[in-house]
Amino acid sequence: MTFSLATIARENALRTPDAPALSFEGRTVSFAELNAASSQVANALRADGVGARDRVAILTKNVPEFFEVVLGCSKMGAVVVGLNWRLAAPEIEAIVADATPTLLVANREHANLVTPSVLASPGLKRVVWIGEEFDAWRGAAAPTDPMHVSRPDEVALLLYTSGTTGVPKGVMLTNENMSFTPEMAATAWGIDQTSVNLVAMPLFHIGGIGYGLSAMCLGGHTVLMREVDPAAILKSIERYRVTHAFFVPAVIQMLLAAAEIAAIDVSSLSLLVYGAAPIGEELLRRAIAAFGCGFTQAYGMTETAGTVVVLPASDHDPDGPRAHLLRACGRPLPWVEARLVNPQTLSDADAGDIGEIWLRCGGVTPGYWNQPIESEAAITAEGWLRTGDAAYQDGDGYLFLFDRFKDMIVSGAENVYPAEVENALGCHPAVSEVAVIGVPDERWGETVKAFVVLRPGPAIDAATLINFARQRLAKYKCPTSIDFVDSLPRNASGKLLKKELRAAHWQGLERGVN
Repeated sequence: MTFSLATIARENALRTPDAPALSFEGRTVSFAELNAASSQVANALRADGVGARDRVAILTKNVPEFFEVVLGCSKMGAVVVGLNWRLAAPEIEAIVADATPTLLVANREHANLVTPSVLASPGLKRVVWIGEEFDAWRGAAAPTDPMHVSRPDEVALLLYTSGTTGVPKGVMLTNENMSFTPEMAATAWGIDQTSVNLVAMPLFHIGGIGYGLSAMCLGGHTVLMREVDPAAILKSIERYRVTHAFFVPAVIQMLLAAAEIAAIDVSSLSLLVYGAAPIGEELLRRAIAAFGCGFTQAYGMTETAGTVVVLPASDHDPDGPRAHLLRACGRPLPWVEARLVNPQTLSDADAGDIGEIWLRCGGVTPGYWNQPIESEAAITAEGWLRTGDAAYQDGDGYLFLFDRFKDMIVSGAENVYPAEVENALGCHPAVSEVAVIGVPDERWGETVKAFVVLRPGPAIDAATLINFARQRLAKYKCPTSIDFVDSLPRNASGKLLKKELRAAHWQGLERGVN
């Protein structure tokens, strides 16, 4: 049988109908209930004229209805389009114009984003508002599964990239792409039917919906958070005896800073997965002491349907002889091929040299929606995905991520990778967060600038931090200026928005990208 997202509801409803499937704000539904609700959604979509391969957009913070729509669309062959509620109205309008959904499910709190332009989108037949209207719409439909026959190459999800470097692109993820989710959950995270998985990252992003389906695939219990709320997350860990969770390092830091951490019982935790950025050694030490569980780093992207490279818990030992591995993103999962390629010559990079990560596996997207040129540029004829990430590989196969090639700073004739500078500055005990960019320089073309968020404590000046960096890095790599800021701009998946930091410095100028 071809794997589809619908099989998650169908098979678990048969195996363990009464087992808890999904908990949200005090209410828990069983797999039987989730299966019936998603069948009702499938039939309601059909009644509104949605057909196989049509798009259904959803605009909301994390709510159970998101899973009902995802599973329901799979049951009748439609494609789910996740919309980022943090975007501005013109950005939502552009995505809707590209995806041309037949139906939109939206939350009233985002009504300002459902503009006249969105409503006038060609082919849009209806907007269903989450709440009483959605409940009545779903409730009027039969709970009989339409039993759409899925194909491996059928698109299930259309997820738009976070747009850290440009206009978001719609990544098509097929049934085959998503079929690796249960294997990933079992192999990389050790999730099984007894696991309780907390999901706080936004479901419109692969880090939300991909990870969010991991325990559900295997019959485990999913605890859904509306959004990142440190106090609510900690209380849910204690209440539901959560065993697994995925956070970006910035959220882990927020949890450690929450007043509730001292009184909450988190002993149920088995594994915290983190991604989007490496975890600082000092933060890891504090987190291990507070949570007492394993930590695993995940590297992946929307285009790979989630995680493809893992640094397991066994490699997280900040005080051990292999502490340097904390700077690695890990090794490829068993079904993933990885190579490092010189982006200029397209030949394999020499051992130890920096190259672009190329990936090949069944999780790689067939391409971008409505963008054949972009698809061809990103995916080779042999199926290799060009990630745009710069890395090197050691003799044991560990990948050490440097940065996006697009973020590389060219100062004079030297290449500077911001992540290397960030790692050096991040070792200072006064530094909480840091971001490094290139800014215009008359002599060198670009020079290094850092933005630093300090930890509470004694003040520190820029000269001290710059000198700290010079003790660890070549002088040309070190920042020539530092701005101290209260916070760094991030997108919904926790990635730094360096384009926002660069904007003020490059306005009216053109920044070359090598």
